[in-house]
Amino acid sequence: MIDEQTEKRKGSFWRELPILLGVAILVAVLVRAFVLQTFYIPSQSMEHTLERWDRVLVNKLVYDFRDPRRGEIIVFKAPTSWSSGADGEDFIKRIIGQPGDNVVCCDEQQRLKVNGVSLDEPYIFTEVDGTRNQVASQNFDIVVPEGRLWVMGDHREASGDSLQHYGDSAGGDEAGKIAEATIPIDSVVGRAFTIFWPAGRATWLSVPDEFDAIPESGK
Repeated sequence: MIDEQTEKRKGSFWRELPILLGVAILVAVLVRAFVLQTFYIPSQSMEHTLERWDRVLVNKLVYDFRDPRRGEIIVFKAPTSWSSGADGEDFIKRIIGQPGDNVVCCDEQQRLKVNGVSLDEPYIFTEVDGTRNQVASQNFDIVVPEGRLWVMGDHREASGDSLQHYGDSAGGDEAGKIAEATIPIDSVVGRAFTIFWPAGRATWLSVPDEFDAIPESGK
């Protein structure tokens, strides 16, 4: 005697498999487009927080609900003047200044100051012999324009960031230089929140405690 129910279930599975695969692919595409995306690190600009060829997971949804914050590591679409020629090139940097923040280099101990408070930066690149990168290669005193961010790499001497573009800017006045050196908030793809590969380097990318002491602009 043939078990009709068993035969029916087997046939049903194979008929439904393409639908299930299609749904899985659709979900994966939607997640990548709107929620999470992986990126690899192609340069030295964020050493040693991020090493070359590390892979990070980026939350693309978080900034739909709040603004980017100081200390967070973000992926963003590079401004045209920053790009090496690749269309829509992605950069990864750390936020140092939010809109309205006064970012200054440097205090007597060669630390950045944000809104009048000196910022210790334990994440800045350090050589094998213990020699630490400069916090900045030049002095500056800027106010971040509305709708924009001042971003810097953790390996300051190997990073094409706000500081480099401020120094290289061809803008005729200070406002033009600052505009060229900062990035629009709407160019931010999302927040890098974890290293997931290689497995031995897997860790959360949390905001350093040192940023807690920075007051809001105007306070």
